[in-house]
Amino acid sequence: MNDEKWSPRELVHRDYRSHPPAYTPGYKTSVLRSPRNALISLQNSLSEITGPVFGARELSPKDNDLILNYAKEGLPIGERIIVHGYVRDGYGRPVKNALLEVWQANAGGRYRHKKDRYLAPIDPNFGGCGRMLTDENGYYAFRTIKPGPYPWRNQVSDWRPAHIHFSLSGDSFGQRLITQMYFEGDPLIKQCPIVRTLGDDDAVRTLIAELDMSAAVPLDCLAYRFDLVLRGHRATLFENRTQGAAS
Repeated sequence: MNDEKWSPRELVHRDYRSHPPAYTPGYKTSVLRSPRNALISLQNSLSEITGPVFGARELSPKDNDLILNYAKEGLPIGERIIVHGYVRDGYGRPVKNALLEVWQANAGGRYRHKKDRYLAPIDPNFGGCGRMLTDENGYYAFRTIKPGPYPWRNQVSDWRPAHIHFSLSGDSFGQRLITQMYFEGDPLIKQCPIVRTLGDDDAVRTLIAELDMSAAVPLDCLAYRFDLVLRGHRATLFENRTQGAAS
């Protein structure tokens, strides 16, 4: 009998076919940040298959409401929206208590950051960041202002489409995902040098949130649905008999 066992928390290998190559000269920042040698593939270590545990007591009541969590002397300017969806693993199972952190530009396309020198004004009532936990079903939701596009110094006339940054922490460090969400119907998506690094229309579609009128609030907010997928855990195999071994 072969008692070979896999840890119940071992993660499946990341599918790099849905990721852009590290070196993409059209996206100039990648030239200096990308490795030149082949990556080394290692078996999951304890530091990857374990992770932080988050609880509701660590969050403030307004952390998931970017419309109110920085408001001081009024409400922020711009189109009010709801973003919601489910976080699941590669097997379709819900990832509960996952921490989602989001950050974005304001309605004019400017970040509240000292290095952002875009001429659009800063909104004094909009901070542009928030966080939330998924529930038992892997569901999350937050309110915000729809961000505006902005120019950036890649090529002379490159513009970033409207987008929201997402950082996800599941139940292990190996599930960590940082990505961006775009909005259905934005013509700048196809022109964005960062988006074009994917080279796969199906992969690009996974980054685009669809308008979801069923979740909209009448006379208040439109809604967009954005589901996310993290790496799944392998099943555990017990008492695996080798071929030809006696029962």
